[in-house]
Amino acid sequence: MQSTSTTQVPLLRSLGLSLAALLLGACASHGEQRTTPSTATADTADTDAANFPDPRKATLKEGLFVDVDTLRLFARGMSKRQLYALLGTPHFGEGMWGVREWNYLFNFRSGPGGDYFTCQFKVDFDGKGIAQAAHWKPQACAAVLDPPRPPTPPAPAPMPSEPLRLAADAMFAFDSAVLTPEGRRNVDALLHQVRDASRVQTIQVIGYTDRIGSDRYNLVLSQRRAEAVRDALVAGGVPTAAIIAEGRGKADPLVQCEQAQRKALIVCLAPNRRVELSGKALPR
Repeated sequence: MQSTSTTQVPLLRSLGLSLAALLLGACASHGEQRTTPSTATADTADTDAANFPDPRKATLKEGLFVDVDTLRLFARGMSKRQLYALLGTPHFGEGMWGVREWNYLFNFRSGPGGDYFTCQFKVDFDGKGIAQAAHWKPQACAAVLDPPRPPTPPAPAPMPSEPLRLAADAMFAFDSAVLTPEGRRNVDALLHQVRDASRVQTIQVIGYTDRIGSDRYNLVLSQRRAEAVRDALVAGGVPTAAIIAEGRGKADPLVQCEQAQRKALIVCLAPNRRVELSGKALPR
């Protein structure tokens, strides 16, 4: 018994060392197996942020032209049934049960010439089939949902450098400050230009008379005529604050007449009877 026990001790020691080596090797191998999935998971997380299916696997490889206003109706919280009614069947084989995402291929016009570009659109659902988020590939495609920019209004037309002259005889009856129907048509013809210019300028309306009559009477008549034109412009949409109406009577005559007969004199002095419109730049 003594001899047998002595022989077994080295053998047991040898087996013990072998078993320890195997255990250490197993632990080292197990540690490597845990490290590798950790790295893979990190890589997958980076890829998942743009995890879109291959467009070549789409059931509608050419994509679908979709109305942008319809697409704008998508919102978080929509059910699959609502999304199906809005955008139709997904364009990839998503499966039947427990599907957590729908993928689409959408085409958008890039110009009036028929050119277009294609975007991938993905909707994520929770376990109850309620939309939680949407993603685009490329991300720049999200801009298609931006509201359209309002058209840039044309720059206001400046008033001509020379005054616009309206013949008083074509605007008023002789010795009157009431606009005739023809006078109103003449003002209406100028409204578009004057209304635009008034956005950035002050419109000056100046009335003139001929020299027939007293200075006081002519000054009042010219003021009333300027105010009549001003009121017609305001009625046409020109802001009241943009218009300055002034009467200058017989000042600044355009013609000089010496006819002895009153009727002939009135005809000759017609250019002096006028209303002038001019623009003055507003101070900055």
